[in-house]
Amino acid sequence: MYTKPFNKQKGNCSDADEIIKWLRKFGPTSRTDLAYAFDFSRAKITPLVSDLIRRGIIREGGNIDTNEGRPPRLIRFKEDFGYAIGVDLGATSVDVGLADFSGHIVACFGEPLVLCSSPEIILKRICEIINDLVEKEKIGKECIIAIGLGVPGPVDFSTKLLVSPCGLPGWEVYPIQEYMKQQFPQAEIFIDNDANIMAFGELRAGIGKGVDNFIFLKVGTGIGAGIVCNGEIYQGSSGCSGDVGHICVDKEGPVCVCGNRGCLQSLASGKAIAEKATHGALEGQSPLLSERISSKENKLTAEDVSVAAAAGDAFSNKLLQESGELIGETLAGVVNVLNPSLLLIGGGVSNIGHQFLSSIRRAILRRSHPLSTRDLRIEYSSLGMKAGIIGAVSLALELFQMERRD
Repeated sequence: MYTKPFNKQKGNCSDADEIIKWLRKFGPTSRTDLAYAFDFSRAKITPLVSDLIRRGIIREGGNIDTNEGRPPRLIRFKEDFGYAIGVDLGATSVDVGLADFSGHIVACFGEPLVLCSSPEIILKRICEIINDLVEKEKIGKECIIAIGLGVPGPVDFSTKLLVSPCGLPGWEVYPIQEYMKQQFPQAEIFIDNDANIMAFGELRAGIGKGVDNFIFLKVGTGIGAGIVCNGEIYQGSSGCSGDVGHICVDKEGPVCVCGNRGCLQSLASGKAIAEKATHGALEGQSPLLSERISSKENKLTAEDVSVAAAAGDAFSNKLLQESGELIGETLAGVVNVLNPSLLLIGGGVSNIGHQFLSSIRRAILRRSHPLSTRDLRIEYSSLGMKAGIIGAVSLALELFQMERRD
């Protein structure tokens, strides 16, 4: 699990590392407040802060307006101490962000990318994008100190390898970490499931900030969930938590990429919506979709369905409603088990429209225990398509071990 900054880890982290983790989570603060947070005396906090300033990791700048005497100065990260890369790798696209040491995204780039290509081809392209961003921002490659990658599949917690990624046999236990380390030997490499990465982005910089228990559901080519429990990413015993896309919702349903029948992903994902829309358009069930498909090589997307639904197309609205209900009915069981206070919907369908979200919300409220939903908020991701990049950057910076840099 990602470490809570305010919980001291016996034998693992120095006091300086704990201060860095605290600042990473809560932001700029004063020496007095920092000492209070850790129950340190002023005599103890002063040399710790001074040493971090000497090492170029933090700086003091800006005052806190208290209206009481001399205002205390803020302690904050020194932005140019080092830079982090965040990579959000999906089944059909990749987004890469470059951030300074405070976590501020200074540049980003995304493009379509078919993940069924070999890992070497995909990772080589990712490294090219990173190098282009670094060169464009005039940052030395040696200044990249940490890289976080979100990947679409279960990641073994102990080995950081993709295990049985559905539909991606070439990525099975491929040494992603080692490949990236060869290209960026000066950087520490961190890998996790893309839904976990997105949930972490919302936890650190989005609507999930300060929320101890929530679920982030990614709906794109596939469906997966990132679970935040007691303020931490819950990864289960081996790293396979949140794989809700392969919960069976119809035993007689279509065969899923995992080999089983009737998985939620095979019936309600963005890919499933697009496939149903394409089939309906070719059969003439929607004049609007039939018109759109003629210019799209007989292949529609979930976005096409969203546009048609917004224009009042009955068939498209029915598709969104059915998919939303299936997702909501599945999530109702998850809500009953975990009792989150917030449920966020993100991924490729995060801009698909309110009909989809309303259907999810109605199904959850209908099928969940009243106590489980009494204080539950169900919203689209506040970070949108940047949730993955921000989460990957946050992961890289938060797990970055300062003692290795001395």
